[in-house]
Amino acid sequence: MQCALVSSSGSRVELCDGRALIFGRGPESGVKDKKCSRHQVKLVADYTNQEVLVTQLGPNPSCLNGQALGRGQSGRLTVNDTLHLVNQSYPFTVQFSEAKNGASSVSPQQRKGNGAKDDGGKKQKDLGRASEKAVAKRSIQDFFASSPKKSTKRPLCSEDESPNSKRGRTENSDEEEEEGLAEEKLRQLQKLAQKVTTEQSPSKSTTTASSACSRSHWQQIGNLMLYTAAGVTGSSKIAGFDIDGCIITTKSGKVFPTAPDDWRILFPEIQPKLASLLRKGFKVVFFTNQMGIARGKLRPEVFKSKVEDILQTLKLPVQVFVAAGPGIYRKPVIGMWEHLSEKANGGVHVDKSQSFYVGDAAGRPVNWAPGKKKKDFSCSDRLFALNLGLKFHTPEEFFLGWKAAPYNLPSFDPRALDSKAHLYDPPDALLTSTRQEVIVAVGFPGAGKSTFFHTHVIPKGYVYVNRDILGSWQNCVSACERALKEGRSVAVDNTNPDMESRKRYVDVSRNAGVPCRCFNFTASLEQSKHNNRFREMVPSTTKHALVNDMVFYSYKNKFAAPTLSEGFSEIVQIHFVPSFSDRLSEALFRQFSEG
Repeated sequence: MQCALVSSSGSRVELCDGRALIFGRGPESGVKDKKCSRHQVKLVADYTNQEVLVTQLGPNPSCLNGQALGRGQSGRLTVNDTLHLVNQSYPFTVQFSEAKNGASSVSPQQRKGNGAKDDGGKKQKDLGRASEKAVAKRSIQDFFASSPKKSTKRPLCSEDESPNSKRGRTENSDEEEEEGLAEEKLRQLQKLAQKVTTEQSPSKSTTTASSACSRSHWQQIGNLMLYTAAGVTGSSKIAGFDIDGCIITTKSGKVFPTAPDDWRILFPEIQPKLASLLRKGFKVVFFTNQMGIARGKLRPEVFKSKVEDILQTLKLPVQVFVAAGPGIYRKPVIGMWEHLSEKANGGVHVDKSQSFYVGDAAGRPVNWAPGKKKKDFSCSDRLFALNLGLKFHTPEEFFLGWKAAPYNLPSFDPRALDSKAHLYDPPDALLTSTRQEVIVAVGFPGAGKSTFFHTHVIPKGYVYVNRDILGSWQNCVSACERALKEGRSVAVDNTNPDMESRKRYVDVSRNAGVPCRCFNFTASLEQSKHNNRFREMVPSTTKHALVNDMVFYSYKNKFAAPTLSEGFSEIVQIHFVPSFSDRLSEALFRQFSEG
């Protein structure tokens, strides 16, 4: 059988059985109207029932037989029904017909799947187990036949990666066969999910406090998106996985996907391995960072559709956590896991000693494997497991049985900071003076300058001068001059990385005839960025200007260590010593927050 959308001009768009097609403005449809999104609708043909499931993705409505669809809504078309791609324009008619050669377009693998359905699931169950045993352990050399292709175009569907991040892979010559084995109709997901669930071991450690999820659904909690597929049940044993570079890769072989449907399952071993975990009583959960959503480069509806298509292909009940922006849910911070444990596991207590996490952002260096392998784009997956105290594996180690690869952890470890360390050097220095003076701060944003001044200096009567408050260095200099004329001491809380910025205040103090001291805050770039992320995650009465990476690296490039020759009467080294008002804040601070 064949299925096609036929335009009014007679052009045809073929739809494969059970495979999702993202359809919209472009050469395939012949539509150039910008009211029509390039990702206007998702289409899934069902050959058995001779219907097409249409899900609206674009902002402007499509119409099914004259009935408008809103974003995120779905409807079905049968034979000779009409889809207007946007509003009441650009009609396409659904046609089903027998294949010209008389043969069914359903593959032998799909017929096996239908057979499994007819005999109550026994064939499908046996096939899954047989395939798990039949997959031979593959050599590391199997994956380096040629150099990976590099992306030269901006991705249409932006993932949470930098341009030099996730490695591309060459396509497997058996790609079509693998996809044929993996594809399944959307309507079979719930039945198969329930089937797998009933096969799980009914041990006390994995029984749920409530029944299995009866229908697939999405939830939104702040910038956390949560998808729970039909058949998901709570378990004390969690098998956690990253998605990009761990469960899927691009079909095109490029680093970034070139379209929403440019993906395939990374290894054929993945589906049977996940099915085996479910049979052993594990709950399979995916955790993914998708900063592109917060940045407006990736629409939530498009990514939701992609997640559903991945699970449709795997044919397994999986729960998916998506960190759609910065904050406590973004790996390696453990907010997604905490939400799972406390609110999304059916009331079942999670046993970390029996759980594990798998991800490709593992901190592996250049040439960690043969074939001049690129280094990992980050270490966030390994650090996520480290923050949680979970066993960690890379995809190659877990799915293919490779030996553990070398890796590097970040130079800054928040667990190692001593809350009882000495605050400043030299130890006999005085933090404030009874004589009139000017104190000039030097240090990265987030180095602890403001907290230090408000704790140790401002209560002694110093006038506080800060560019974030006053708006410019000129205003800061003027405020300093006024305070000195009034006979008051001044604390200048700016970054002041170079001699030029510091000279302004040295000159003011010299003109007023008072000494000028420098407080050099020694926190490193990595530590300051960590502090900045921490203060953005916790509520605070003190407002800080948002600081991006460009500001940090601008300071680093301009920095020149302060010297007495600049006119300072003393230079005091101020060290960052953390203090906390409660245990929850300390627990959050001690986590790695960036890979």
